[in-house]
Amino acid sequence: MNSDWKNFLLTEKAIFKNATDIVFPTPETDKQIYPLAHLGVITISGVDAAAFLQGQITCNVNDLSDTKSSIGAMCNPKGRAIATFLLVKNADVFLMILPLELLPLVHKKLQMYVLRSKVTLTDSSDELCLIGLSEEILADSLVNEPLFATSRQDNIVINFARRSLIIAEVAKAKSLWTEQLNKGFKPESPAQWRYLDILSGIPWLTVATSEEFIPQMLNLDKLGGISFSKGCYTGQEIVARTHYLGKTKREMFVAESDTLVAPEPNSSIIDDSADTEQSIGKVLYAQIRQSTCKMLVVLQVSETNSYRLRLENDQQDKITLLTA
Repeated sequence: MNSDWKNFLLTEKAIFKNATDIVFPTPETDKQIYPLAHLGVITISGVDAAAFLQGQITCNVNDLSDTKSSIGAMCNPKGRAIATFLLVKNADVFLMILPLELLPLVHKKLQMYVLRSKVTLTDSSDELCLIGLSEEILADSLVNEPLFATSRQDNIVINFARRSLIIAEVAKAKSLWTEQLNKGFKPESPAQWRYLDILSGIPWLTVATSEEFIPQMLNLDKLGGISFSKGCYTGQEIVARTHYLGKTKREMFVAESDTLVAPEPNSSIIDDSADTEQSIGKVLYAQIRQSTCKMLVVLQVSETNSYRLRLENDQQDKITLLTA
């Protein structure tokens, strides 16, 4: 995180538990602003940037514009997602927003494929700030906008499932923050933004879940993050084969539990309605808010849609699916 931005947040009473976990001593309101310190940005520039990305990721780079961004994934040769990201076109360059913990890995793997291409990969996490805005009374107005619709005023603003994700340079981020506080917004922890991402079905990966799932298991096809017509990219053969063979055997669901401790990513899930105690799925990631744990889980699809789910080694805290 940029030191100037961090110092500014400290003057706004931010409490840094670590580099990415930030809390504020303010009560919850229906107008919230979030410093998204858990996300980073890779800038992909150069005359070959679009063609280079087209051969490495699941979404169609040629469909992006100044008003349309896209979720997507970078896969290994076996079609397993190394990371998911939000890709934003900004004039002649591309901004890849992804979990900060996976940024070095993705940067390194992309760099391996640059070869003779005229492409430059830059970690821009220190130059660009990511801010989230959530306002309940305006949420309905965002429903009519396509997911990841993008606008540009002083900053880049992306419709993020009833919320807005904003990309801004440090000076503009500080100005925006102050302006929004004057409008009644209250600072909130990035952990609560992750909670809202879960409710929105945004499938962020972690080190623990990287290379565990093909993109369809993360519902990226339903989110518009896979193109089946754009041509080859790393892992494309497996992703396409899964698509043309029909429905994937595992899918992602929003779920909740009364557990007081959020399960770690990649924790196993057991179905007690089955005859065995074999794992039928994994936790993608989880977050607790107001004594309720919401999570994204990837499960084997049940033909009867009947589950009795719990975490492995936990008989008490049951898991209830909120989406089917």
